[in-house]
Amino acid sequence: MPVYESTKHADNKIVISAKNKDSVIFGWEKVTAALADMVKAGGKNIALDGWYGIDYEKIAKAVAEKLTGTNVVLLPAYELYVSREEVIEYNKPYVTDDPGFGRVNKTGVIEDIMRADAVAETTKKLERKAGQVVILYGMGASIKAFESLIDVKCYVDNTHQKVQWDMWTGKLPTFGCKEPTKDYDWKEYNYSDYYMLKRQKDYMYGAMDFYVENYFEDDLVLVPRAAYDEIMSTLVKYPIHEVKIFSPGPWGAYRYHDMDYGVEGLANNAWNKIAGPELRILIDFGGERSISMPMLNAMQYGKELVGELIDKQYPGLFPLDIWLDDGWHPTPQPAERISMPMHIHPSSKYVADHFDEPLGRYETYYIAEAYEGANTWMGFEDDADIEEWERLCEESQNIKPIENWKDFIHNWSSKEGDLYLIPPGTMHGHGGNQMVLEMDTNPSINGTEYSFFEYDFARPSWDDNAKTMTGKPLKMHLEHGRNMEKTRRASWVKDYLLSTPTVIKWTKDYWIDRYKSYSVMPYHVERIHFEKCGEFSTEGKFMNMLTLTVGSKVTVRSKKNPELTADCDKFQTLVIPAGFGDYEIINEAGGRATCVIQRWKKG
Repeated sequence: MPVYESTKHADNKIVISAKNKDSVIFGWEKVTAALADMVKAGGKNIALDGWYGIDYEKIAKAVAEKLTGTNVVLLPAYELYVSREEVIEYNKPYVTDDPGFGRVNKTGVIEDIMRADAVAETTKKLERKAGQVVILYGMGASIKAFESLIDVKCYVDNTHQKVQWDMWTGKLPTFGCKEPTKDYDWKEYNYSDYYMLKRQKDYMYGAMDFYVENYFEDDLVLVPRAAYDEIMSTLVKYPIHEVKIFSPGPWGAYRYHDMDYGVEGLANNAWNKIAGPELRILIDFGGERSISMPMLNAMQYGKELVGELIDKQYPGLFPLDIWLDDGWHPTPQPAERISMPMHIHPSSKYVADHFDEPLGRYETYYIAEAYEGANTWMGFEDDADIEEWERLCEESQNIKPIENWKDFIHNWSSKEGDLYLIPPGTMHGHGGNQMVLEMDTNPSINGTEYSFFEYDFARPSWDDNAKTMTGKPLKMHLEHGRNMEKTRRASWVKDYLLSTPTVIKWTKDYWIDRYKSYSVMPYHVERIHFEKCGEFSTEGKFMNMLTLTVGSKVTVRSKKNPELTADCDKFQTLVIPAGFGDYEIINEAGGRATCVIQRWKKG
């Protein structure tokens, strides 16, 4: 599935010390020259470690070219690993036979798939010799075994979207491979390789001398360790923008054309993710340009970002997701064209038992805009034969249409401001003709989504190469769907899941309301309404996911430290760190403004 990004208004402007700001080096030539200068005297070694999707050899050779008069030894880290066949065997327990999901590699490290003899041989090659520089490059180039033998340790980072693009286009070399890995299973990355890479990155946060940004192929940014630490510790004091992503899909709509997101080449939109763990961030600390990195790097400061309770209960997990599900078409369309698949989500127990994930998917639909015919599918009809529904889905396999599918799933008319609570096991789907602010929990440290599709109207999916609805029908997850189905009926949904707000604070200047919840839902959904200015608080323990749904622009500013501030546009989300405290929200455009805030119940 292709992904498009929008960097419009995504910069995070922070202020760091002049010393650290000026220590950062920008540009391919300047960075490679600086690295060469650090080892030019000889007898020193340099490691270029990092994430998937980096052309390490290109960087290593560029540094070597500047080491004239020095004996340079280039050592590729891919030679440290076992064979591709052995890596596949190692990953088997995590890839599993499940066609849609795998199991998390909870303890593995990259040393698990390295050859002991290769590590020993490389250790000998790293023995310092006068006039010689060894450049060890690639994933795992700076493992603990080499710690005392490496004089300059660099970590070269990459973002989730770039790795995904390389996987989808067959361009990604993986552990032990010099060339792109042609037989690579995406589940190997999502369930095993990602976690081994992350544990190496966690180690390198403490071991590295330099953080290297290589988001643009022919550009590098060299960030000394002290500057990197100040950048990250400062970032989590500010409200944080993330780079939005757009994904075309079979129920895709066209309202995004009116939003001016600055996305080129996007001919269809279904999901628009505006906040979550796998997005990237842009940080403007006053250098030559903003630097790009994964949002999850901020989880180094988990207590400050997500709050002490979440940090202890779910170490490393960024627990909340925000999506904007498009739902407007220029001409009327049938439900089978504009609706999401009929699907359910798993509980925390289910993902723990089946996938070794820490948190289930607890979802809400907030109707941010409603058009003629706005609707949501949720819950089985009171008189629906659910066994018959399961039989028809099995028979269909999303290839044969289920002509009477509407007899089974209840349809609710929507209006702006409606909130649908969607606990695990609830059959549902966005029905179209509405813009949905979808607020979820995130079950996975790396952002793996868990939706169990049961029926997608046997329709073709979106083919992004042809820019038409001519792709293969989506695959279903019927076994997981049956396992997790709670058979919630429309009458029960009406009583417990169609949520309404109650005012919890009122002043002459603003008021706050909170939607009623359901016991298993771990977060609250609240709103603040104002014309000029409103006030809210993280209370020092609740990360706030704040989305502007009415109005065009607001500014969020700390009351204690007014210099900590960020702007927020319509349908943009600010991640407000738990430690931010009391803040004011200033309406920059006049008229009524409403911000929807998702935050954990317990703190």
